Amino acid sequence: MQEKKPVVPGNPIGIKSIPSLLAEFAIPSVVAMVVSSLYNIVDQIFIGRGVGYLGNAATTVSYPFVTICMAIALTIGIGTAARYSLSLGKKQQEEAAAAVGGGITMMFVFGTLYGVLLLLFHRPLLIAFGASENVLDYAVSYTSITAVGMPFLIVMNGCSNIARADGSPLYSMTTMLIGALINTVLDPFFIFVCHWGVAGAAWATVIGQIVSCGFAMLYLRRIKRVSLHKRHFRISLKQIGKTASMGMSNGLTQISITLLQVVLNRSLVYYGGMTIYGSDIPLAACGIVMKVNAIVLAVIIGIIQGMQPIIGFNYGAAAYQRVKATYKLAVLCVTVITLTGLIVFQFFPETVLSVFGSEEDSELYKDFAVLFMKTFLFMLPLAGIQMISSNFFSSIGKPLKGTILSLTRQVFFLIPLLLIFPLFWGLDGILFAAPVSDALAFFVVLGFIVYEMRNMTKKEQSLPQKNS
Repeated sequence: MQEKKPVVPGNPIGIKSIPSLLAEFAIPSVVAMVVSSLYNIVDQIFIGRGVGYLGNAATTVSYPFVTICMAIALTIGIGTAARYSLSLGKKQQEEAAAAVGGGITMMFVFGTLYGVLLLLFHRPLLIAFGASENVLDYAVSYTSITAVGMPFLIVMNGCSNIARADGSPLYSMTTMLIGALINTVLDPFFIFVCHWGVAGAAWATVIGQIVSCGFAMLYLRRIKRVSLHKRHFRISLKQIGKTASMGMSNGLTQISITLLQVVLNRSLVYYGGMTIYGSDIPLAACGIVMKVNAIVLAVIIGIIQGMQPIIGFNYGAAAYQRVKATYKLAVLCVTVITLTGLIVFQFFPETVLSVFGSEEDSELYKDFAVLFMKTFLFMLPLAGIQMISSNFFSSIGKPLKGTILSLTRQVFFLIPLLLIFPLFWGLDGILFAAPVSDALAFFVVLGFIVYEMRNMTKKEQSLPQKNS
């Protein structure tokens, strides 16, 4: 069936071919997200070589702070971008401008609040997250510094999403690239030349975030689709609610990752202590595998961010055929990426893991890290489809469905299984929990998607009477 071209003047998102649009928006988003994930990956590589696996374990227990920060950033940033795209599709310029201005104010307010709370309470929280006596001092040193950069990370990420929704994906990508390049250059200098250890890695990250944030803010002076005035930067509970509901799917995904990381850390420490591996080896191995998987997840999130303005605008313009075509193409791309990742993780785990360690790492550490990677990530392709499908509902203005689906994998399935399976299979049960939860969440989201596609087909059949 040949695609119908809706009449959506003034914006190429409603006219250009879907493959070219998705490439135009998704490729810079993928590059930006992969580069963004390098903030943590680069730290992990240099800390592993300069400090050792205890340093890697320290960044593992502090990682929930990063996911909480990203939860705030994505809730506001993607929520703002989704409101902006939908409003532009409906030709509601004032609503679009209010979404952008209010979103920026929210980024500053909530970013500052989070940074202050983290500086005040990071030590007891690190203990709650599973930091052992050997790891705690490293973790405190790392977190007390990275807390300074959290507000800048939130503003930078949010403004980057606005630039993408405004039709400037390359600017969004450049924003991420600047910070990551600075981080990559400063990391080895601070760790190996200045001998600052994990503190050096933390300062490299913060400096990169500050510079990226400044560059991202410059885009507000050149935004294309709306004119921003002082009145647009006011926020109210209604405005906060609108933005948060649109981005909640993404934010809750990050929060669920935080809860998952805490449960996972504590379970690994507890059940690992009953085995030959001890408590620290499983914790360090988990951190490496999660950071490696974060690269694949960054690609998936980049595709999600690339499809969001296309789906949001066309859904707002009632161009349902284009919405479905965008979703199907995005799923195909994610499937190819995750299958590639699965092949690498199953057949070349030693090669991947060797990047993050040194020759002095024990054989027990290497053996468990390989086992963890091959088992925990076994259903990665199904997890990718689940992620992109749950975010699809947020893009079309149905945040409740998107939120529910975002929670299924980590909260409704994985966390309970992490608590139940080890009772029967010990440390191995922790590894088995992930592929089982991925499969269960996939079948849940499949039902939602099939129903929504049929619903859009019915809406599309009524369009000729309205548009003729």
